[in-house]
Amino acid sequence: MPFTIALTAPHMADQVQSSAEISATQEGKSSSGTGSASAVQFPPRGTPIITGINRVGVWSLYIKEVRRFLKVQTQTVWAPAVTTLLFLVIFTVALGREGREVLGVPFASFVAPGLIVMGMMQNAFANSSFSLLSGKIQGTIIDLLMPPLSPGELMSGIVMAAVTRAIAVGATVSLAMMLWPGVSLAPEHWWAVIWFGLMGSIMLAILGLATSIWAEKFDHNAAISNFVIAPLSLLSGTFYVIDNLAPTFQAISRANPFFYVISGFRYGFLGRSDIGSDSAVMWAAIGIAVLNLVMGAVVYAVLKSGWKLKS
Repeated sequence: MPFTIALTAPHMADQVQSSAEISATQEGKSSSGTGSASAVQFPPRGTPIITGINRVGVWSLYIKEVRRFLKVQTQTVWAPAVTTLLFLVIFTVALGREGREVLGVPFASFVAPGLIVMGMMQNAFANSSFSLLSGKIQGTIIDLLMPPLSPGELMSGIVMAAVTRAIAVGATVSLAMMLWPGVSLAPEHWWAVIWFGLMGSIMLAILGLATSIWAEKFDHNAAISNFVIAPLSLLSGTFYVIDNLAPTFQAISRANPFFYVISGFRYGFLGRSDIGSDSAVMWAAIGIAVLNLVMGAVVYAVLKSGWKLKS
């Protein structure tokens, strides 16, 4: 029996010593971990944690806006196409008789491109001008302001959705006009069709977003649409060439950015416009892009300030 105890005691002593060493090691690790955890510094309140572009957020906002107007596509896509086609029918019947030509082409082929891009611009404005305004009126604006989206990302999602609606309306109107006798929509300069169509849609989408920020009720939105957008669209050479106007009204027309969008878009189909030479059309394309950049910067600054949104 003593012999057994003598053999067992050292073994137990080694186990006790090993357990003590393990406990000390674990305590050291836990104390060091506690120290490192206490040393972690969280960013100040209000400092963004997500860096770079929130692609998932922008895409989600874009899909939300697209689904919103597609749910009522009879009103947002097909109705504008029918209205624009009625303009073509009425003006062709009234002014296109006896083979009347403008810029060397039949009147129907002359007026069709202008009507297409006019419908695109008006619907881009309608889509973006509704986004924030509906949220302010219904009390759901927090759903757009609370997600981790920067002002630029919020602006991009809304503008892209408005341009998508404009393209949908433009494609629908084009298909409908191709069925109308006497209309030829064979593009001669694809770059002009794409560029002026996109630039015109972006310009009105940005203007619509600015209106949505400023407006406090739907009457304000309707006032801008009826007293600013509609006159600038209809008095921009959609149904005529400005060379037929008096010099004063020609100067007024050339100060209207809608004129350059509509005439440049028409240039893409006909190969000629009342802007002037090919170099003048190029300068008009550059000018519209610069105007969009300036408008975008202004609207971005207003959106970032939270004016009429966070108050």
